[in-house]
Amino acid sequence: MSHPLARARARARIRARALPENKNPLIFAHRGASSDIAEHTLPAYLKAIESGADGLECDVRLTRDGHLVCVHDRTVDRTSNGRGVVSDLDLSGLQQLDFQSWKGEPAEQADTAYLRGVEADRIEADGGGRVLTLDALLAVVIDSPRPLRLLIETKHPTRYGGLVEKELVRSLRRVGMNGAAQPGKSSVTVMSFAPVALRRVRLLSASLPLVLLMERPSPIRRDGSLPLGVDIAGAGLRLLRSDPGYVARAHAAGHAVYCWTVDERRDVDFVRRLGIDAIITNRPATVRQQLADG
Repeated sequence: MSHPLARARARARIRARALPENKNPLIFAHRGASSDIAEHTLPAYLKAIESGADGLECDVRLTRDGHLVCVHDRTVDRTSNGRGVVSDLDLSGLQQLDFQSWKGEPAEQADTAYLRGVEADRIEADGGGRVLTLDALLAVVIDSPRPLRLLIETKHPTRYGGLVEKELVRSLRRVGMNGAAQPGKSSVTVMSFAPVALRRVRLLSASLPLVLLMERPSPIRRDGSLPLGVDIAGAGLRLLRSDPGYVARAHAAGHAVYCWTVDERRDVDFVRRLGIDAIITNRPATVRQQLADG
């Protein structure tokens, strides 16, 4: 007799509508246009929008006083002029730090047509080199001159556990972005390496699209299946190099595949040949041009 889990997966595959090979992958700017401008800063995201990226990607962590900020690392040591663990710091303390000058001069980085327009006021008010809150990034997405897709990764493990997901969904609900994408409007998708984090989000929001991030091939996911309620596979480039057939199997199971982090020309060509649905890159302008050139 087959195992109940195996039977459930078989039923899910039968119900799934296979996805066709994708010829035109979306481009997501990984932490903004982070190859050129300091990651997770407002100018980096505005530059990504100007470059024509279809969407933006960010990581969020919870501060000691309950604010979601866009910081990848557990500490601020690498990306600021300060030191300390993000979850030990208040937002006011983080706002005193410089998150930009380690990458280059802010004045040089911010000289774009988009920044010279209405967004220049936001740069001055929020501080282009200060820590970026999720609320500020959501405002940029909502105010964008064209619809954008925002990928938000919750980092794990953290000292606050499920509070990160609760605050994230609460923030999305405040701005009306806690559900499925609507035609012609900006949207949010939540990502995590932790299945438990995605389960929390699904309990809090029935329709937010979810991505399970995967760095290495998993024996239980090689068939293209994903946990119940998860829509998209977030495959690392290393995974696809070791198992190129994964994209076709995920598509057969009805799941889109987003690949990270794809910067080199040969890697862009490789994942495009696989029929990937989205490319997450530090170089959105360069990748966009490569895709356009065919």
